Amino acid sequence: MTTVSQDSETLLHAVTDVAAAAGKVAFSYFGSRLDIERKDDGSPVTIADRSAEQTARDWIEKHFPEDGVAGEELGAIRPDARRRWIIDPIDGTKSFVHGVPLWGTLVAVCEGGAVLAGAACFPALGETLAAAVGRGCWWNGSRCHVSSVSSVRESLVLASECVFSAPDRNDGWLRLSNAAALSRTWGDCYGYLLVATGRAEVMVDPILMDWDAAALYPAIIEAGGTFTSWSGELTPFKRSAVATNLAVGDEARTLLGVGLPRAAS
Repeated sequence: MTTVSQDSETLLHAVTDVAAAAGKVAFSYFGSRLDIERKDDGSPVTIADRSAEQTARDWIEKHFPEDGVAGEELGAIRPDARRRWIIDPIDGTKSFVHGVPLWGTLVAVCEGGAVLAGAACFPALGETLAAAVGRGCWWNGSRCHVSSVSSVRESLVLASECVFSAPDRNDGWLRLSNAAALSRTWGDCYGYLLVATGRAEVMVDPILMDWDAAALYPAIIEAGGTFTSWSGELTPFKRSAVATNLAVGDEARTLLGVGLPRAAS
């Protein structure tokens, strides 16, 4: 990009460019034997995560030097800035280190509690998902939409884990997955891409962080779907997510025991 303005189309291109640049760096390490460190929460981190995030930060510093940045691996700068970027350099690091290609690089740009634009780059699969408010959702450069499937019994439902640690949420997942045509754990960020492109109907995560969700929220919404927290709030910032197409959303949330969609408080 040679010029930078603040409209949503520019931000759509910006998040796409950042995710692609950082994803390219992450992909350069994919399939390599890497030293794996453990963070305080027990999750893995490698030089690939840190290098990819640094690439994203360098791009943002060059083009949007007054904006705040928060990343999974390298912390926050300018936290009081009006606009902030949220980075997950490798969503699905466990998949990444095992050579599984269902990982992605996530970048979102936000103002307050509103996500203005988000992108997810999947370098090992050759797929990119990007969306901005009012600009639609785009998969590999073409407009995409959620499916029109209207019942859970005809749906593909997805989750990041086979078993949830919270018993009540696990019970809800079992009700949903048993009622569905097919349930799979093609999880982490890739599950949300499948919903946004109409290849799955439901993706759930009982626990996740802001950098896991922020970039994916506008993709689901702009593709015509619904993205809520487990309590039903329309936000990516409540540490849980239920993403659905519009037609099965209420039925899926009822089976999960999730609140129906409402404005975030």
